[in-house]
Amino acid sequence: MAVKAVQQIMLGSVMRSEADAKEVLGKIKAAGYDGIELNGFMIRPTPFLVRMLTKFAGMPVGKGGNFDWAALVKDAGLSVVSVHEDLGTIQREPETVVAEAKAFGTKYVVVTGMYRFDYSDKAAVSQLAEDLNEAGKRLLEDGIQLLYHNHNCELRKVSKEQNAYDLLIEKTNPEYVNFELDSYWLAEAGVDPLLYMKRLGSRMKLYHINDRGTRIEGASMTPILNSDSMELGYGNMNLTAMVEQALSVGVDAVILETHKNWVEGSPVKSLELSAEFMNEHMK
Repeated sequence: MAVKAVQQIMLGSVMRSEADAKEVLGKIKAAGYDGIELNGFMIRPTPFLVRMLTKFAGMPVGKGGNFDWAALVKDAGLSVVSVHEDLGTIQREPETVVAEAKAFGTKYVVVTGMYRFDYSDKAAVSQLAEDLNEAGKRLLEDGIQLLYHNHNCELRKVSKEQNAYDLLIEKTNPEYVNFELDSYWLAEAGVDPLLYMKRLGSRMKLYHINDRGTRIEGASMTPILNSDSMELGYGNMNLTAMVEQALSVGVDAVILETHKNWVEGSPVKSLELSAEFMNEHMK
């Protein structure tokens, strides 16, 4: 059965101390989740620029880089489903990345897209696929599998007929590179996530879940509203069908990742509410 997990990025704003982290992880476990997905930039000290970039994106990393995450996760009774890393770190320090993944007991390292990268440049995206193949081959020598996580930038067109995500799927070698599909960002970019889930099939090893809608109540000033993250089952995405598809191909984990717009402004209350959907549809 797939692990029900939470992405660590949700927790930066509520982890001001190691005691806070321990309390929050306990609430995650109590809500019914089995695991957590960690980020390299949140489990060790990170450069100021990285902290600022994530903060401006609405996802502050907090002070977690100074915490003993191995002990915190173990004490909470959670498993680590993967560690997110940037491609440059994997290329420069594969031994360090492998050692960290193994220390947390996970077989997956996930690349979460590229910064300052032109996803409309077909040659650049083709080279990215080759770089991913090489990095995945290196990690596999030590038993670690490389996955690629999409956002919405991969839906930029590299030609009239093809987008960057299509090209990455086509040019990456399934022996070395597979995928952690995020249905929220595909929907946000205007495509049907189920089509990509079915296209990837068993190449989708992990599934990032989120809902999309609006929290507005009562009359709206205009007929057009801005959509944002929502608790699972409270938005408009066909999550039931997506979870069924993910489970049908044997994903190892379904991972909740919301970014903001949390109920009562609390990521903890938000993940607890989303757990109701996860617990119902992942029995």
